[in-house]
Amino acid sequence: MSVFSTQRLEDKLVLITGASGGIGAVPAILFAKAGANLVLLARRQDKLTSVALAAQAAHKAAGQTKGGKVVTVVLDVSDREGVNALRGKIPSELVGRWISLVTVNNAGFVLGVDKIGDIKDDDMEAMFETNVYGLIRMTQAFLKEFKSRNSGHIINIGSVAGREAYAGGAIYCATKAAVRSFSFSLLKEVVDTNVRVSEIQPGLVETEFSIVRFRGDKGAADKVYEGLEPLTGKDVAEEIVWVASRPAHVNVAELFVMPVNQASPNIVHRPGK
Repeated sequence: MSVFSTQRLEDKLVLITGASGGIGAVPAILFAKAGANLVLLARRQDKLTSVALAAQAAHKAAGQTKGGKVVTVVLDVSDREGVNALRGKIPSELVGRWISLVTVNNAGFVLGVDKIGDIKDDDMEAMFETNVYGLIRMTQAFLKEFKSRNSGHIINIGSVAGREAYAGGAIYCATKAAVRSFSFSLLKEVVDTNVRVSEIQPGLVETEFSIVRFRGDKGAADKVYEGLEPLTGKDVAEEIVWVASRPAHVNVAELFVMPVNQASPNIVHRPGK
């Protein structure tokens, strides 16, 4: 008996937002290795295509005979009409697997490190549109059917920033606190069903996420991780796949994961400095 079996994921349908890079791309590859089918959503078709090819290669290399179908759809979750039209863009052969759908609401970003009083309206609205409203739209797009089928799993990607705020991150922290509250409200609302709701809250993860935060300044982004070993996209991806592969009667409601030298957004030990 395997300690960490992914057999329950075979032939399931997994939908991932923000799947073109960072935390969204790696779980796509791991889910494919486990024999799942994938719907990958993001704004960049070229990046989506690369992830889809990597997932298909991983599926083949694993010798999987189940699953392996990969569909990419260009979608900005802040686009209300795009989310509403999503179902019509998914092949009917995969829609038939809706009863086993796992949705990973990963799309999100942080823009800027401006202090309160200097935050641009456009930055504030963009973060809320994607991190909060987009996640809620995606959840609402599938929840009624989940309830009617009495099945399904919603995995929201939160953050340590949703548990404790930090200076220079007021809007991002507010969006992730909203995700945490939304996730727990949803958990209570579906308690009389077999629909599962999970939130994964990573600490410092080194991906292109930080480069976006510093508006393309890679040097500034690299300093965030200087002197310590941060989490990687693969670290978080393994947690996502583990949560999704629990028995149907088991729901990991909240998973809080950080590098060993981080205790909160504000408490980080840098042994290499």
